[in-house]
Order: sequence, then C-alpha cells, then structure tokens
Amino acid sequence: VQLQASGGGLVQPGGSLVLSCAFSGRSSFRNYSVGWFRQAPGKEREFVATIPRNFRPTAYADSVRGRFAISRDNAKNTVYLQMNSLKPEDTAVYYCAANRRLATTTSSANYDYWGQGTQVTVSS
Repeated sequence: VQLQASGGGLVQPGGSLVLSCAFSGRSSFRNYSVGWFRQAPGKEREFVATIPRNFRPTAYADSVRGRFAISRDNAKNTVYLQMNSLKPEDTAVYYCAANRRLATTTSSANYDYWGQGTQVTVSS
C-alpha cells in the first residue's frame, strides 16, 4: 500500500485548500479507512479527520470541526480534505494514513500505512 498526499501550499488566513490522498496497492481501496493527521514545528503529530471504509461515521478534531470536510472517491482511489476558513494555527505538514479497520479511529497508532506529507502554510 502506498499513499501520496498532495495539494498543500501557502494560503492567506480565511482562505481554502483541498488536500488529496491517492491510494495505490494490490488491495482494494474500498477495504481501507483513511485519516488525516498534521504536525506543526515543535509539536506532536495530531489527528485531524478520518473517513471509514464504509463512509460513515466520519470524525474530526475539535479544532477543525465545521471548517474541514473529509470525503472519498472509491472510483479514483482518493480521499480529499477540504479546508476552509484556514487559520495560522492550521500551519503544519499534513499526512494521510490508512488502515483496514472497520471502526472509525482517531489514534495514529491504529494506522498502518502513511504517506509522505504535504506542507500547508497559512500566513498573510
């Protein structure tokens, strides 16, 4: 299993970005739940959002709920993270990760496969 995160960049506060996580591998993408995590400089990696393999229930960190939306397109083997109303504190490297668990999980320890990360910088 390989995951490729993309879509990061520099955006002004209040702006929007869409991150993509492309899945590849022998197994079917439909069998995997996918989550997004982020790590800011000097801080530990933290959970952002996750979507299970059967689409619901999704879960979000309190800090992003109402501003971010996670979705998946099984036909394209891709998960998206729509990020709106971005704040400087959203600045971090964003990682996508996958597991084969049926239940929604927010713990990074429960994810077996990780992408390389994409940088998001929110600054004026």
